[in-house]
Amino acid sequence: MKNWSRNLIVVVTIVFIGIPLLTAGGAEQGGLRGILPYDRLRQEMIRRDILGGGIQNPRVIAAMGTVPRHEFVPPDQRRLSYHDMALPIGYGQTISPPFVVAYMTEQLDPQPSDRVLEIGTGSGYQAAILSGLVAEVYTIEIVEPLARRAAETLRRLGYKNVFVKAGDGYQGWPEHSPFDKIIVTCSPEKVPQPLVDQLKEGGRMVIPVGERYQQTMYLLRKTNGQLVTESLKPTLFVPMTGIAEAQREVQPDPTKPQIVNGDFEDVRPDMKEPPGWYYCKQFELRQND
Repeated sequence: MKNWSRNLIVVVTIVFIGIPLLTAGGAEQGGLRGILPYDRLRQEMIRRDILGGGIQNPRVIAAMGTVPRHEFVPPDQRRLSYHDMALPIGYGQTISPPFVVAYMTEQLDPQPSDRVLEIGTGSGYQAAILSGLVAEVYTIEIVEPLARRAAETLRRLGYKNVFVKAGDGYQGWPEHSPFDKIIVTCSPEKVPQPLVDQLKEGGRMVIPVGERYQQTMYLLRKTNGQLVTESLKPTLFVPMTGIAEAQREVQPDPTKPQIVNGDFEDVRPDMKEPPGWYYCKQFELRQND
């Protein structure tokens, strides 16, 4: 009888936790607004994942606290909008976790007079974050239905300084170049030369580069026509498709997955974090014998 009672308590707990989530999600899909307290959830996300993750730029923090992330995810995912996780947006693409968006934006160092090029519009969330921080945002999405949906969402929400184009981001947007900043939210194996050419002297580019399942996020500064490279974090993004994918030299076999840095002993002098440790927050790496 004692074991039966314990099991009953567990079942009841699961039911009471599950019902509000399912009800809120179902109501959202049914058109009832305001059931999930999105503003409160967004502020909790700021405290937990943005400030808690070490983001310090006050303008970036303010933008993350203002832009409604739930508007940029499909209705059936909105209950998860303010969790620090990637979410599917269709066509094999995802919206990046809030911390990743904030981190890349902070590294980009957006200024009010900047003209920014984004490669990989996705749902439009990153462009919306940049919208309030810079003068103009030009964003390119290779999946045409996603580009149309993002443009409509941004227009509906009033982000008037964001311009969306459907096309291959590898080529950039030369008619609007040069750009003060470039941010890339998909991963090529190598930095596309057209993007380097379209980056203004003194400009910054944040881009994940590497193999399909193992990449590093880099900050690139253009100085005297050359790129000064700084590695930031191990990362994992969807691949840059189109020309970039056609030029990819390393083609991993998805039927034979490999563990990267499985013992966490691989530490590289040019990186603050070991390969495979994605998006570590507020940690210090120490070594001994």
